[in-house]
Amino acid sequence: MTTRALIHMPKLARAGDTFEVRTLIQHTMETGYRVDSAGNAIARDIIRRFECRFDGQLVCAADLHVAVAANPFLAFWVRASSSGTLEFTWRGDQGFEHRERVGLTVT
Repeated sequence: MTTRALIHMPKLARAGDTFEVRTLIQHTMETGYRVDSAGNAIARDIIRRFECRFDGQLVCAADLHVAVAANPFLAFWVRASSSGTLEFTWRGDQGFEHRERVGLTVT
C-alpha cells in the first residue's frame, strides 16, 4: 500500500497568530485481534506515534493505541512567530514511518 498523507494548513500566517493544522494519513490498520482464513493471528499494524515539529521544536505529539481508526485524522493549533518548516512524522508497527514537510511563511 502506498502511504498518502493529507495536511491542511495555511501557507501564510501573521506573527503571533494561531492557526489550525489538520492531518489525515491513509494507513490500513490491523488490531492484531483478527485471524486469517487459516486461523493464524494477523499481526498488529497500527500507527503508534504522531509528532509535528516546527523547525525542530516539538509542537504536537500523540501516542495512538489499538482503538484508533484506520486513516487517523488529527487536528491541533500552532502559533508561529517566524517563518519555518513543519515536519510531520507518523510511526507504527512493522517498521512503518512516514514523513512530510510543509513550509510556513510568517509576515
